[in-house]
Amino acid sequence: MYNLLIFTFWLLVVIIYPAIISMYVTLPLFIGFSGLMFVLGIEKEKPIYIFLSFLYMLSLEINLSLPILLIAIASLIYYLFILDKLTILKHCRKCIYIITVISINLIYFILLNGYDFVTSQNSIDYNYIILYSIIFDIISAVLI
Repeated sequence: MYNLLIFTFWLLVVIIYPAIISMYVTLPLFIGFSGLMFVLGIEKEKPIYIFLSFLYMLSLEINLSLPILLIAIASLIYYLFILDKLTILKHCRKCIYIITVISINLIYFILLNGYDFVTSQNSIDYNYIILYSIIFDIISAVLI
């Protein structure tokens, strides 16, 4: 019963928070943190992490009219090509989490810029709100 209650709470957070972000644009996006949870779910074989983070990514992209599955693609690129190279930091879990969040944000924004260039549109305005969002991503990765 307790596990079902916790799962329902996180399911509501995952679905409702992106809708709130679309109304209050100063809230952090947590792109890197959702990517971190996605990578941890794959790495530790926890399907609940994968499901909730993927649902959050999808909900965020739909509510903000961003390209669908681009956050998941950025997370998979990180997992496939960069995570293996961080074996020297395996004893510093917080360091790996911070590098993961920063890398996923960086890969995502590179992919988003490429998408915007190819389609000749502007998906997101780059200003200090993005930096603010990345700082909150890093703080959430440290607190996990």
